[in-house]
Amino acid sequence: MNQIRNIKGTHDILPENSHKWQELESIVKNVCSRFGYQEIRTPIFEETGLFSRSVGEETDIVSKEMYTWEDRDGTSLTLRPELTASVVRSFIQHNLGGQSPIQRLFYMGPLFRRERPQKGRQRQFHQFGVEAFGSANPEQDAEIIAIAWHILSQCGLIENTVLNLNSIGSGECRNAYRNALKDYISPHLDQLSETSQKRFINNPLRILDTKSERELDLLKDAPKISNYYTEDDDTHLESLKNFLEAMNIPFTINHRLVRGLDYYTKTVFEFNSSQLGAQDAMLGGGRYDGLVEVLGGRPTPGIGFAAGMERFLIAMDDQDRGNNDPIVDIYFVCLDEKGLPRTLQLSNELRNNGFKVIFDPLRRSMKSQLRDANRSGARFALILGETEMNDNAIGFKDLKQGTQKTIAQSEVTNFFDNLTN
Repeated sequence: MNQIRNIKGTHDILPENSHKWQELESIVKNVCSRFGYQEIRTPIFEETGLFSRSVGEETDIVSKEMYTWEDRDGTSLTLRPELTASVVRSFIQHNLGGQSPIQRLFYMGPLFRRERPQKGRQRQFHQFGVEAFGSANPEQDAEIIAIAWHILSQCGLIENTVLNLNSIGSGECRNAYRNALKDYISPHLDQLSETSQKRFINNPLRILDTKSERELDLLKDAPKISNYYTEDDDTHLESLKNFLEAMNIPFTINHRLVRGLDYYTKTVFEFNSSQLGAQDAMLGGGRYDGLVEVLGGRPTPGIGFAAGMERFLIAMDDQDRGNNDPIVDIYFVCLDEKGLPRTLQLSNELRNNGFKVIFDPLRRSMKSQLRDANRSGARFALILGETEMNDNAIGFKDLKQGTQKTIAQSEVTNFFDNLTN
């Protein structure tokens, strides 16, 4: 019988790596909570129309990459390819805006896109993200960017990361700029890739996001969107820059920066890392003041960002995290079947005091158990045999130092408390 394997573009998170995921998740939760953001969890699949209306019919995500099927009642369902739309849908459905004028939310979870698998990009991948609803002011943008900066800093990634910042302006600004950009590109249209030619028709701003050296060279003299800002667009960006400078968050203005989804307006940003090669975006986001209304809610400004967790972990693997927290503190070696009740009792007492304790359920020899104790990474071993049982004692061994001693069973918990304090 052929062995069943995981689907291409998916991967198992094995025990040897799961602690890295837990560390990243803990950093995200701690930073977000310090900013007053609360976690939201949405279903893993939604009605297809949610994504086609929010992300845009002509984007690659909707046209090529979504996992979509027809349910038994004829409803078209899709595994979520991004999470902002799901969060906005929940915000509208549960009238979160009516509960408080500002909603601060964060999320973590799996997403699905049928892309070509490569380093840091899978068909089932994971993101964390932050969304804030209710304020159209630039100080809200600054808060969102500060959260991203703090997470990167806590992960040890800020030194190799650059914040690229831009404004794609209001609708009025973008309409004028779109026409100017098309006028500039039109004489060179036959030099563009098939993808960029399609973008020229549907969303010419996205051509600025090209990775083609030939197209980048062609665009170097293209008009800048900043020349088309309204007074409000310009004021918003200047205020944001001042706020970031006040928080000592360095940034670079990148006039070619656009975001790939149709719902962005005004502020857009990316943190890019030199550790990731060509696919260097660690985290990206922006303002989407019209999205809530597009999805059927009352006009509500919003801004957020999302980050690929796999990419974070690739970058974090290159850092000396200094994380020596052991998986196991104490390995309990039991050499006599009669000692198992006492082994389980003392192990539970130690766990109640915060220690990580394992024992051998295979009833192996002392030599095999101590070998397994060293393999587990445990710092200490407790040894309970017939002699120790008779003396109400227990053997203690420091597996790093090699020292041994005997202690009373009644003193085990106090002994470890004093040892580690």
